[in-house]
Amino acid sequence: MTRRACFTRGIPVPEAPLVEVRDLKTWFPVRKGVLQRVHAWVRAVDGVSFSIPRGSTLALVGESGCGKTTVGKSILRLVEPQSGLIRFDGNDLLSLDRGQLRMLRKRFQIIFQDPANSLDPRMLVSDIVGEGIRSFGLASGEQEIQQRVETVLDRVGLGRDTMFRYPHEFSGGQRQRVCIARALAVEPDFIVCDEATSALDVSVQASILNLLKSLQQEMGLTYLFITHDLSVVEYLSDRVAVMYLGQIVEENETETLFDHPNHPYTEALIRSAPSLDLDHRDLISLEGDVPSPMNPPDGCRFHARCAKRFEPCDNQSVPTYDVPGGTSRCFLCAPDPDNT
Repeated sequence: MTRRACFTRGIPVPEAPLVEVRDLKTWFPVRKGVLQRVHAWVRAVDGVSFSIPRGSTLALVGESGCGKTTVGKSILRLVEPQSGLIRFDGNDLLSLDRGQLRMLRKRFQIIFQDPANSLDPRMLVSDIVGEGIRSFGLASGEQEIQQRVETVLDRVGLGRDTMFRYPHEFSGGQRQRVCIARALAVEPDFIVCDEATSALDVSVQASILNLLKSLQQEMGLTYLFITHDLSVVEYLSDRVAVMYLGQIVEENETETLFDHPNHPYTEALIRSAPSLDLDHRDLISLEGDVPSPMNPPDGCRFHARCAKRFEPCDNQSVPTYDVPGGTSRCFLCAPDPDNT
């Protein structure tokens, strides 16, 4: 973690995280009947907490439908949470009105999963990338806008000849570079990468990951990298948060989490991912389906699929325990009363 040049009684004070999320809940209503009354709630995000230091990458991983994308959109207020705290560089985002939020929006951006669907097919690349520059008044005239567009396109590995082409004229990897250029054009501090490489071929994924990493080093960017690909996580992230059914079940430094997973779900994810270093006989598969987020099970939400479950897991709410380097939501990590 970086530190400010600030001391209290000779002790260095850690720099406050750029992004801080506490007890975030984002539920979606299920409506039925002629009057469209709320019948139930989908608990997509149900009490998520984490922080991201400036200039670092937190990977948010988990199976499809666990709420990862909703977390990213909630932080940016593309969907509105029910409750919780979202603090960006000291600003409480949930307390801001639309005008105040707009003043901050250029400082955080998002790169979506599917570049083909996130780019307007009727717009030229110059207009797509320059739209944010115009919207936030970051250039004094059209000539300066075009110069900034050229600069950012060059930064992501696209030449100026691409400015006057349409999205359909590019490959998938090139379209994703356009999406990255669009995010960078307003010079943000924080970018949510929502499965930014999952729709790409493996070789193209590598080039995009290298680009994201070099841009982070060059511009001091902070990432929330949402993915289900554990090989991407190992390469790009500083810390990993593992999500299951709307909750974070484990969070730790990347190397520590892969070497010593504390939660059975984390261990199952790692062992279910094919790797050249893993003997095929060691591969395991998770049995059963993820329960419905409309009706999550009592106790540990993973207990019905867990081979290590025991009596408290079925009906007792699991607190978050401190483990070396991070946290884990598992009774197996409870401190031994004889050692406390």
